[in-house]
Amino acid sequence: MHPAFSVIIFTTASGLGYGLLAVLGVAAAFGAVPADRWLGFAGLGLALGLITFGLLSSTFHLGHPERAWRAVSQWRSSWLSREGAAALVAYLPAGLFGIGWVFLERNDGFWALCGLLSAVGAAVTVYCTGMIYASLAAIPRWRHPLVTPVYLALALMTGAIWADALLRLFGHELIGTNLLSVLAILLAWLLKAGYWRATDAAAPAATAETATGLGGLGRVRLLDAPHTETNYLQQEMGYRVARKHAARLRNLTLFFAFALPLLLTMLVLLLTPPVANVLAVIAALSAGLGVVIERWLFFAQAQHVVQLYYGEAAV
Repeated sequence: MHPAFSVIIFTTASGLGYGLLAVLGVAAAFGAVPADRWLGFAGLGLALGLITFGLLSSTFHLGHPERAWRAVSQWRSSWLSREGAAALVAYLPAGLFGIGWVFLERNDGFWALCGLLSAVGAAVTVYCTGMIYASLAAIPRWRHPLVTPVYLALALMTGAIWADALLRLFGHELIGTNLLSVLAILLAWLLKAGYWRATDAAAPAATAETATGLGGLGRVRLLDAPHTETNYLQQEMGYRVARKHAARLRNLTLFFAFALPLLLTMLVLLLTPPVANVLAVIAALSAGLGVVIERWLFFAQAQHVVQLYYGEAAV
């Protein structure tokens, strides 16, 4: 699949935003973060800003962005519509949570409940985002049970790392967010490595023989191209990335998304401000960059079964 920049930004930014919102919401519900007005402004402002920016950027991938609102009406059958509906619903408790924390300097009681509901809304929305891709049987590499868990784990990982960095920058060191970051990095790393291993070893989901039903007669191959020039389907669904480039990008993902943030997050526990604060911010930025690379590769390596029509032997 062609790695559309708008979708990469959407999934990365909104995933980070929802992860940060969920971590702050749960932490407030358990009384683990202070009702510091400026901490709430920075944390929730960043989370909701990234969520809104991500959702808006996703509309630029549509042929008619002005009609995006109509997609929500199909929530009974479409995961894309469910994602849109869940995102809109999540804004309500998140907005109330922000009002209580920023304007009233309260994140307990009713406001803590709003934070908890915000976390639930964030998790449901990210789950729907993952299911948009996991439900597409025509793209075998996405039709895998680990796709949605990876989306959830990466959102939790980036959200936890950013929450830890923000708390430290505002002078509220919380060991819990640091440990959560370490665990989330390890979980996301394990799931992503498992996904790569499973999809690399998977047998083709469809071949030219199964697509035509002529497998009993022998090997099927394309005699003549269906088009004299490259068309839209080939551009969007026939994107190819060289194996050596894919391997290099995987290594970059492992380094920037997992290895470096894990090392820096663990070092933060041993050091004191301001060095610890700087390392926490670098870890957060590195994780974000790593997820962008991971997301680009996620799209670039996906093959649509329509490519069998254009001469691909197996998908």
